[in-house]
Amino acid sequence: MRSRLLGIVLTLVVLVLVGMGVPLGRGVAGTEQQEMFLDRLTDTARFASVAQRPLIDDQPALMERELARYQDLYGIKVALLDRSGLVVAASGPGVDVTSEPASDLVRGALAGRQPVAPGLLMPWDAAELVLAEPVLVDGEVRGAVVTFSPTTKTRLEVLVWWIVLLAASLLVLALAVMAALPLVRWTLRPVRRLDDATGALLAAVVSGRPVQPVGSSSGPPELRQLSRSFDQMAANVGDVLAAQRAFVADASHQLRNPLTALKLRLSNLEGHVSGDAVVHQEAALEEADRLNRILEELLSMARAGSPSVDPVAVDLDRAVAGRLSAWQPAAASRSVDLVLDGEPGGMALAPPRGVEAVLDALLDNALKFAPDDTLIRVDVRRHSSLVHLSVRDEGPGLAPDELERATDRFWRSPAHQNIQGSGLGLALVRQIVERVDGTVRLSLPEDGGLRVTVTFPAV
Repeated sequence: MRSRLLGIVLTLVVLVLVGMGVPLGRGVAGTEQQEMFLDRLTDTARFASVAQRPLIDDQPALMERELARYQDLYGIKVALLDRSGLVVAASGPGVDVTSEPASDLVRGALAGRQPVAPGLLMPWDAAELVLAEPVLVDGEVRGAVVTFSPTTKTRLEVLVWWIVLLAASLLVLALAVMAALPLVRWTLRPVRRLDDATGALLAAVVSGRPVQPVGSSSGPPELRQLSRSFDQMAANVGDVLAAQRAFVADASHQLRNPLTALKLRLSNLEGHVSGDAVVHQEAALEEADRLNRILEELLSMARAGSPSVDPVAVDLDRAVAGRLSAWQPAAASRSVDLVLDGEPGGMALAPPRGVEAVLDALLDNALKFAPDDTLIRVDVRRHSSLVHLSVRDEGPGLAPDELERATDRFWRSPAHQNIQGSGLGLALVRQIVERVDGTVRLSLPEDGGLRVTVTFPAV
């Protein structure tokens, strides 16, 4: 946008310079030509006055010496014609009055017409300036004087003036650029800040961080007002999402007590029901357990998105080793081996206990779908400023078009509806890593299964 706005300003400046420079250049050329024309006209009229007596006395040869001397001094050829148009005296050989435009001017002069200024002389026009002055004796035309003046000097002066005007125009254009750049920057500064703030808004509100206000104090008043409106909108969005997280946390916490009481009452019914009621009691206990897991995951998501908890530096290798050790008995019960690959990850930036929560969700998800007697590979790699942590199982995986939706809250693949789960595990992982500007990527290995790769900023 800065280039377009600067282009508009410079286009207007160029149009002004062209609109002023072209008439000025033509005016300079006209002034130089007029000076030359008047100077040559004076000399031509003087020769016409001097030639009156020689023509009356029929002794035009008396003029040749003066004409020759004039040509030697100024390089201007002169010819004296009688009333029939014949050259009777000349400043030297090679004077041709029969070529254009001399022949037309001679006929005009012999008809009694006075010289007129020619068309505008341009630097690239090498034609001579030809003037024909009638020789009048008592109002009668007795002949004509024709001068052929080189225009090299005048054309060079016009060219010099044009170069000066062009240099001045380029200087004005450069000054306009120097003046326009700060003006354009001042005008677009709120726009750039708004663009940056818009890009950071989504990540900030999703991760729970406060939205940094644009707060532009420079730029046009209209854009400053737009910045203030954006800040108000961003603050409202942040407040709404904060209220939503608080509601989820409060509702989940408040539901735990009655849910625990309900589960206790259902457990107390054991041994007091019979027949079909036993099946319903067991189903009710399973649903209570499932609801309890959902509430725990909702609480975890609310804590992960809380802006009041700042990310900290975490020993990734220690966290991974601890969670693999904790999940080893659950994997062994299914004859599933947990394998750690890769390299030391070092320190990474994450919310407190965020790495552990991510691994718990990913390992729990992998164990749900991993067949018995298979492997679950946990891979840690460090690349530049990022640490990559991936968990890969050998289960049925997902369809390619389901990978983008797998991290949505409460989403579950239609093919896995019979498998226990709430659809919040990967959503919790995404929310935790986005809290530190990390990423979550799901991929399908060529030999089957599902790989989930998360990235944390390295410290």
